[in-house]
Amino acid sequence: MTEPTTLYDVVVIGAGYAGLTATHELLKAGKTVLLVEARDRVGGRVWTQRFDDGTYVDLGGAWVGPTQERLYAMAREFGVETYKTYDEGKSTQYFRGQVKRYKGLIPPLPIGALLSLDAAIKKLNKLSKAVDLAEPWATPNAPYLDSMTLASWMNGQMRFDVARQFFKVAAEAIWAADPTEISLLHALFYTKSCRDLDTLMNIKNGAQEERFVGGAQTIADRLAATFTHQLVFDSPVKAVIQGENDISVVTPKETYKGKRVIITVPPALQTRIDFQPILPVQRAQLIQRMPMGSVWKCYAIYEKPFWREQGLNGLAATPDGHVTVTFDNSPNDGSYGVLMGFVLGNQAKAFAGLSDSDRKLSALHSFATFFGTQALSPVRYLDHSFMNEEWSRGCYAGLMGPGVWTTLGPALRQPVGRIHWAGTETSDIWNGYIDGAIRSGERVATEVMIHGE
Repeated sequence: MTEPTTLYDVVVIGAGYAGLTATHELLKAGKTVLLVEARDRVGGRVWTQRFDDGTYVDLGGAWVGPTQERLYAMAREFGVETYKTYDEGKSTQYFRGQVKRYKGLIPPLPIGALLSLDAAIKKLNKLSKAVDLAEPWATPNAPYLDSMTLASWMNGQMRFDVARQFFKVAAEAIWAADPTEISLLHALFYTKSCRDLDTLMNIKNGAQEERFVGGAQTIADRLAATFTHQLVFDSPVKAVIQGENDISVVTPKETYKGKRVIITVPPALQTRIDFQPILPVQRAQLIQRMPMGSVWKCYAIYEKPFWREQGLNGLAATPDGHVTVTFDNSPNDGSYGVLMGFVLGNQAKAFAGLSDSDRKLSALHSFATFFGTQALSPVRYLDHSFMNEEWSRGCYAGLMGPGVWTTLGPALRQPVGRIHWAGTETSDIWNGYIDGAIRSGERVATEVMIHGE
């Protein structure tokens, strides 16, 4: 391993949207920057799988919706168009062995359960409005809100089991975690960060409103193409060593030196880096307590979106089986059909224990239950989980369990000497989303320039 001869102003670790944005902003400001990435591609938890026949699927982050201004702006800057997620026709609910179709946002639940569910959603939205997004630990009653899980709050709010079951389905889809795994304060912070629960759950006027022509990685690819000479692939960072006047980033291939370092990889992965000197207690404890969410995406590609002919929009929800939520992920022109099913939370962990063939069997059985036997015969099936990926170990984002925000939260964005932190987990707006990652990259670039040398 050669001794580094170049001293960069900033070395950025991780070429997801946060790292790409930080690099872009710093280069525009005239800084010398190197972006180091463990994978052989950019995008991080955004990965568009493309096939020889022209079809593609987004294995990670995929959607964009209202108020995600930073992601929309970047799409415009790099000439990537968006299109509406298909949302015409009826949605599907499967519950207690019965398939029901319905229009609009209100699922066909018994009236008592429906009112209970609606009241809980409204109460969570109302509680979230009091959260201090910049300092969640300073929220009124923060220790109390942070002492309980979302599940314990949910169970105290809804006396109807049916309401609790469908609230749980929604919560799993939003956080990719079981409600027992996250604190109520974290749920409230995340809800306000993304406007409200309605935005998080909905297609129209919601976080799932639009998708990207060509896939969500396209923007990342085009952004990275503007600074290829500043980008190093296949270089997982093994150590970060702070000196008096500089900081070293050690990879299996090379050691790079910078005046400052930006780390954008998920908190859970930061535990794999050898920091010298060791991280302060608060930071070290924090990254041990931010596990990643658990989710699979199951894709079935068909010659056409046949469910549309039945007057269905491809959206389905159920508390039963592995796949609990589905979307129509077909391309804008409907030239072929794509059903995408989420396997979430504890179901995702169980799904990971199945063989390839059993996972396919389970997912297609769910699709057929929702949309008929045609769903059993796709042209192509594939599934993917970032839990299996060495440089993610989960998706959508790092989570906070009870007590974490109020005891360790201040360490989330606090620089450690010459080290600065970014990534969607550090964003106060659209936390957990691509938009949040971009915002964190912009924030950290400004932070580094303010700190100077």
